[in-house]
Amino acid sequence: MYSAQELVSQIDALTSLPTVYLRIREQIDSPDGGIHEVARLVAADPALTARLLRVVNSAMYGYDGTIDSVHRAITILGLQQVHDLVLAMSLESVFRGIHPESMDMNRFWRASVMRGLTARAVALACQQPAPERIFVIGLLADIGHLVMYHYVPGPAQDAASQSTASGEALYLAEQRLVGCDFAEVGATLMDHWKLPGCFAGVIGAQTRPRLGGEYARDASVVHLANHIVRADELTLSSEEAVAGVDPLVWATLDLQPRSIGDIREEAELHLAAYVSLFFPGGRSR
Repeated sequence: MYSAQELVSQIDALTSLPTVYLRIREQIDSPDGGIHEVARLVAADPALTARLLRVVNSAMYGYDGTIDSVHRAITILGLQQVHDLVLAMSLESVFRGIHPESMDMNRFWRASVMRGLTARAVALACQQPAPERIFVIGLLADIGHLVMYHYVPGPAQDAASQSTASGEALYLAEQRLVGCDFAEVGATLMDHWKLPGCFAGVIGAQTRPRLGGEYARDASVVHLANHIVRADELTLSSEEAVAGVDPLVWATLDLQPRSIGDIREEAELHLAAYVSLFFPGGRSR
C-alpha cells in the first residue's frame, strides 16, 4: 500500500517545473515583481511567446488576433492568468519523461483538455468567477493518475478494472487497492509544486466536493466535468453522464441536469483547437 506523499516524492527524479515558469512565478510572488519583468521573461523564450499569443488570441479570450505583444497580453489578462497559462503550457514538457506503458498519452491529454474546457463551460453556466483558472485546474485534475500509472501501474489498473466491473467509485477502489486515490495524489503534487492553495484544494475535493470547505463550489465544477468527460470517452449520452453526479452538486452550482447537453457541446466545439494549443505533440482523437 502506498501514500500520496510516497508517490509524489519519487517524481523529482523524473520531472520538475520549467525554469522559465519558476522565474515567472517568483516575479509574480515578489513584492518587487511586475508586468515588465514577467513580459521580459516570457519574451526571452520565443516558443513560449508564440504559444501564449496563440492562446490569448483564441476563442477562449475572444481577442481574435488583436493582441500582438507579450506586454499587452499581460496587461490585459493580469499576472494571475498569465501564470496559469504558462503553467498549463508547461505540462507536456514537465511530464515528457513519464510514459506509463498502460496509458495512451494522447488520449490522456485529450481528456485533460476536455475536462478543462468542460469545467470552464460549467463555471460560465453558473456564473462562477475566474473561469480561466478553473480551466487550468480542470486540465490538472487527473494528473494523479499519470503519477499512479507510472509508479504503481498494477494496483492502479486493478482498481480501474474492479471499479468498472462492480460500479464501485474509482477513488474508493484506489483507496482500497493502492492506499490512496488519484485526487489525493494530484493535490499532493500541487502542494509539492507550491502552487496557489486553490489548486490542491479543488483537485483534492473533486471526488467529494461537499468536503471541500472553501473550495467546495469549484470542486463541484470539476466533479461535474469529470462525469461529462467520462461520458465523452465512453460515448454515453448526456443523460447517462449525469447519472452518478453527487446530487448536492446541482444545488451547489444552481444548475439543472438538462444543462449538461449545452455544456458538453460547448466544450467539444473547442476541443481539437485547444489540444493543439496546449499539447501540440498530441492529437484531438
